[in-house]
Formats: sequence, structure tokens, C-alpha cells
Amino acid sequence: MIPDTQGHPGANGFFVGAFRYVENAVYAALGGLLCVTAVVALGSAGEELWDALRDWNATDALFAVIERLLLVFMLIEILHTIRTSIQERALKCEPFLVVALIASVRRVLVITLQSAEVHRDTAWTPESQALFQATMVELLVLGILILVMVVSIYLLRRSRRPLNLTPAELARA
Repeated sequence: MIPDTQGHPGANGFFVGAFRYVENAVYAALGGLLCVTAVVALGSAGEELWDALRDWNATDALFAVIERLLLVFMLIEILHTIRTSIQERALKCEPFLVVALIASVRRVLVITLQSAEVHRDTAWTPESQALFQATMVELLVLGILILVMVVSIYLLRRSRRPLNLTPAELARA
């Protein structure tokens, strides 16, 4: 707390402490809700996987399981971000990039699955051709976005490493 002119904790210190307490409470509530959501999504993925294992021809179900597991992975990454934010009192951009990368890969999988289903049994019409072109543009944009995020994560991790150290110096550090 910030002391006033007589050395006693002042109003500023009280408000800073109160806001910090509320911030931690909101983070804890958010983390709890995300934990429950992740467990429910994981259970749902397990149920879908069990159904897919009983029907060997269900490739669509496997895509759904992968999509659900990527959602769980995103939720866990967000939980990691919340934990890091509480511990370090600062936001880091790398976890957000990882979540965005997972979400982009998940979207690519969904588009691929939807595209395969739409074009499996239908003839090429102007509408289906326009949908196919829009899908390809979206996949291209997602591919570029994924590449940018991977390079960003690589550069962030590389910037944290000490430069110009020999392997022996790195081992001592």
C-alpha cells in the first residue's frame, strides 16, 4: 500500500489492494469455468472416440474427435495464460499466439472436412464452384496466418535466449 504523509496506508493503497483482490477472484472464477469446460469437452471427445471405434468407417467422427481435442488443448493453453498472468502480473503474447495457432489449425481441419462432405456426392454447379473458391481463399489466408504465427513464436523464443554464448557457458547459465 502507498503510505500517506503520516506513514499510514492511504486510500490509494487500499484501492490497489482491493482491485488486485477482485482481479485475482475473477481470474480464479474464469480459470474454474475453463477447467469445467475443458473436462466436459474432453469427456465429449472420449465419447465421440468410443463411437468412432465401434464404427470403423466413421472418418467424419475421427475429424470431430480431433477438432474437440484441439478445443481442449486451446482451453488448457488459455488456462496456462491465466496462471502465468496471475504469477507474473504481466501478459505474455506467446500463449495467445499458441492459442491462435491451434484455433487456425482447428479451422483448417473443419474446412477440410466440410469441403470433403459438400463435394463428395454433388455435381459441380456455379454455387458449389463459388463455395469451393471461397474455401480455397480461406485456406490460403489461414495457411499464411499459421506461417506468420509459427515464425512469430520462433522469434519470441529465440529473443529470450542469450546470444553469443558457448555451449559451456550455456550449461553454466
